[in-house]
Amino acid sequence: MARPTIVTVDDDPQVSSAITRDLLTRYGQDYRVVRTTSGPEALDVLAQLALRDDPVALILTDQRMPEMTGTEMLEQASTHAPQAKKVLLTAYADTEVAITAINEIGLDHYLMKPWDPPDERLYPVVDDLLGDWQREHPDHTGDLRVVGHRWSERSHELKTFLARNHVPYVWYDVERDDEGARLAGLAGAGPDELPLVLMPSGSTLRSPTTLDLAGALGLNTAAQQPLYDVCIVGGGPAGLAAAVYAASEGLSTVVVEREAPGGQAGQSAAIENYLGFPRGLSGSDLAQRALAQVRRFGAELVVARDVVALEERGPVRAVVLDGQSVVEARTVIVATGVSYRRLPAGGTDALTGRGVYYGASASEAAQCQDDVVYVVGAANSAGQAVLNFAKYAKRVVLLVRGASLEASMSRYLVDRIEAHPGIDVRLRTQVTECRGDGHLESLVLRDEAAGLEEQVDTDWLFVFIGAAPRTDWLDATVARDGNGFVVTGPDLAAAWPLPRAPYALETSLPGVFAAGDVRLDSMKRVASAVGEGAMAVHLVHRYLATV
Repeated sequence: MARPTIVTVDDDPQVSSAITRDLLTRYGQDYRVVRTTSGPEALDVLAQLALRDDPVALILTDQRMPEMTGTEMLEQASTHAPQAKKVLLTAYADTEVAITAINEIGLDHYLMKPWDPPDERLYPVVDDLLGDWQREHPDHTGDLRVVGHRWSERSHELKTFLARNHVPYVWYDVERDDEGARLAGLAGAGPDELPLVLMPSGSTLRSPTTLDLAGALGLNTAAQQPLYDVCIVGGGPAGLAAAVYAASEGLSTVVVEREAPGGQAGQSAAIENYLGFPRGLSGSDLAQRALAQVRRFGAELVVARDVVALEERGPVRAVVLDGQSVVEARTVIVATGVSYRRLPAGGTDALTGRGVYYGASASEAAQCQDDVVYVVGAANSAGQAVLNFAKYAKRVVLLVRGASLEASMSRYLVDRIEAHPGIDVRLRTQVTECRGDGHLESLVLRDEAAGLEEQVDTDWLFVFIGAAPRTDWLDATVARDGNGFVVTGPDLAAAWPLPRAPYALETSLPGVFAAGDVRLDSMKRVASAVGEGAMAVHLVHRYLATV
């Protein structure tokens, strides 16, 4: 694979020379930097690179040029380099143009001129964009291979685990790919031994659990210390934020996550209302950025382990993992978030993982190429998923139990869904039955307004309904409401055991805090979860100062 290319465009020789020089200084070892002096010249260069199938990672262009503006050039450049990151160099007067370009042509970032010093004003932005591009375009020569069946629940589980932990892999279906059938034959694998995971080292895992796979990948699946200042259960936005603040403030910190960093938010195709990201970012991107911070400050991350109990052992709180291993800490932050509620329709359980799925990562949309996809839900997570599926599917049908989307979904998502020609919204409609032999083949829908039922053919149903907190493992150790949400702070009332008042996010067990969606009356927003994660660490310090 050729070195990826960075293309610069500026008609001012002095500015063009300066930006090219700065980019070469920082990125010249890993990228080719090609300098052009006009929009037409840049488009010619991009066309030549496309013909050679050479990757273009980033295009950085001035806005004000005589023959063609920067935004005009970037719009046309998408024909030749649709996946390149796009950056606009602007003067202060062009800020509105840049913001419009974010919405209209997918501009990734705009920079004010001059960008001196580049260490502060240029390189951090370009580092992030090139890092994102590299994650989206890994070199697949060392990837592991997964061989399985399209409608296998275990195959779907492993693929999701790999994608959410940012492990590149190549997927082969034994029924649809000749190479998949060949590999399964070479391994002598029967149907019960699928999926196979073929490691780059040459070893073969046969129908592994996620814990087996995590161990084979070298991911951390056990705590390394006998005692921590804080154990954070859950690696979603609240848990990762708590880990960043705790570790950066000198607390020995461990995060236990049963699936992958990012939580439910990590599956989102686009989070567009998160402060500081005017173009939005994917949940996977947010999780990866947060995880880099967690590791930078020295917090441990334990993955693929389920927490089954919480015990009070004098001044220590013990988090019991599956397999009976234990993580002991002076304090605990419960940030396990929520999962989607099960769909109360006949046949659903038998077809889960075989065409019926709860939630969906952004990467899963491509598997629905040219198919008809049905999505159940009416909150932002469903709206973001529908828009992502619409990039690939022939048609996407959003099934909404209520009489409108506006009551539960942000306006910006409603507007995009209503304007998209490939999306149908069916209000007051529910799934009453899922049908299929071995995998989903059809749905029975009930139109509540008309009182009629119909059967529709589809291989895909994605469910985004409600929020069920992951708190069964707490049992009676911590007070919860009737729906399982953790009760904290002033709401504890008689459940609080100490003379002092509980801290705002403290549970009925002193020294155990709750943050994010798992907490009763939380806002169920990414930003509020991050804020509560940070706030929980502040309260941990207060608690530790008193014991």
